[in-house]
Amino acid sequence: MSKRDPYEVLGVGRNASADEIKKAYRKLAIKYHPDKNPGDHSAEDRFKEAANAYEILSDPEKKARFDRFGHAGSGGGGFHGGGGMNMEDIFSQFGDIFGGAFAGGGFGGFGGGQQRRTVKGSNLRVRMKLSLAEIAEGSEKQLKLHKLVRAKGTEYATCSTCKGAGQVHRVQNTFLGQMQTVTTCPACNGLGQAVSKRGAGSDANGLVREESVVTVKIPAGVEEGMQLNLSGLGNEAPAGGIPGDLLVVIEEEDHPELKRDGNNLHYEAFITMVDAALGATVEVPLVSGKAKVKIEPGTQCNHVLRLKHKGLPSVNRHGLGDLFVHVMVWTPTELGKDEKKILEKLRDSPGIQPKPTNKDRGFFERVREMFAS
Repeated sequence: MSKRDPYEVLGVGRNASADEIKKAYRKLAIKYHPDKNPGDHSAEDRFKEAANAYEILSDPEKKARFDRFGHAGSGGGGFHGGGGMNMEDIFSQFGDIFGGAFAGGGFGGFGGGQQRRTVKGSNLRVRMKLSLAEIAEGSEKQLKLHKLVRAKGTEYATCSTCKGAGQVHRVQNTFLGQMQTVTTCPACNGLGQAVSKRGAGSDANGLVREESVVTVKIPAGVEEGMQLNLSGLGNEAPAGGIPGDLLVVIEEEDHPELKRDGNNLHYEAFITMVDAALGATVEVPLVSGKAKVKIEPGTQCNHVLRLKHKGLPSVNRHGLGDLFVHVMVWTPTELGKDEKKILEKLRDSPGIQPKPTNKDRGFFERVREMFAS
């Protein structure tokens, strides 16, 4: 399924309110609902696409990530944005939006008339450290998890209290006459099923914690604090419910020489005052490899050189950042006798006397005013 802009899918603007987003989704969901379009795979795809879009825009956190990073922050490149949702996911999460429009519908009983509750397993949250090289290239990592899974030998049976409905009906006599109330089944918590046989070592829900290894693909350009949502890789749920999600939070390892600023990188290149005066060629580190940079004669301290497209890729694949080389002139602190003599001879030489420009004088005047105030 194509990754269209969720705003475009629902036909709303980026400043649409939560109510406007919900109304737009309900309109599309009813139009393309499988019960109204039996056997129409195109309608089913549009139905799922609308649900995927609503999943992003109805969740403030996912919406904010999409607004900032596009599909890479909520669905693309390993981020979960609803692309893996099936019909059970959609009706269990958004079934309330349909109301009674499809009560007792023919799509597996997941329409508005189905009262059984679908439970979702809990999410797992892990942190993943990445080097600058891994961020620049993208990477594939294997994670070792300890998560809840259905124990071998565990069996579920229809709840004897609610007969699988997930709800119980009670009739009470009041002075106004008989009143019927509907409540969630206390025996199965609305699942309609209960554990009839527990597997070895399992808990009351028939689940046991086991070790598993999952492969996570990291898109290039991710940033510190960014979260990858991997659908269905969290803890399993009892009674055939929906597995939870795996949430991977990105942490950046510090690079020994390069500093990151968005997609740009910064490097401080220290040179001698002789190289600054005569010019030189220095070697600067890149994320991968090195580059040679020419220092022009007479280069001043804090001069900045820009190496285009030597930074990091955008997580949205909108090009590369730059590498900024900050030239720092190093003043020696320990000089030998011969070195001191040479510098003493040069001290009063006209060629090495400072010649600040008007721009420089303006800078110094501003500094003086700042300290005087």
